[in-house]
Amino acid sequence: VQLQASGGGLVQPGGSLRLSCTASGRIFSLSVMGWYRQAPGKQRELVASIASGGTTNYYADFVKGRFTISRDNAKKMVYLQMSNLKPEDTAVYYCYQWETRVWGQGTLVTVSS
Repeated sequence: VQLQASGGGLVQPGGSLRLSCTASGRIFSLSVMGWYRQAPGKQRELVASIASGGTTNYYADFVKGRFTISRDNAKKMVYLQMSNLKPEDTAVYYCYQWETRVWGQGTLVTVSS
């Protein structure tokens, strides 16, 4: 299994970005997927997760109402739509597959004016 995240970049506070994660492997449609992030000097933390069918989602309190996780099982992709971004959202964002414990390579999101 390989995961490849993309979509990061520099955005101003209040702006939006959509992260994408492309997965390989046979079990994507059966797997729980998640997005984590790690800011400089901080531990990696869970941002959001989505169940295999896409109907059950989890969001960390610090992103509720601002971020939306979704998936397309036919394309083997998971997305993180981020809105109303804040400087404290600056981090490297990683996608993760629970069943295989595989991490993507990370994509950097920088929120700054």
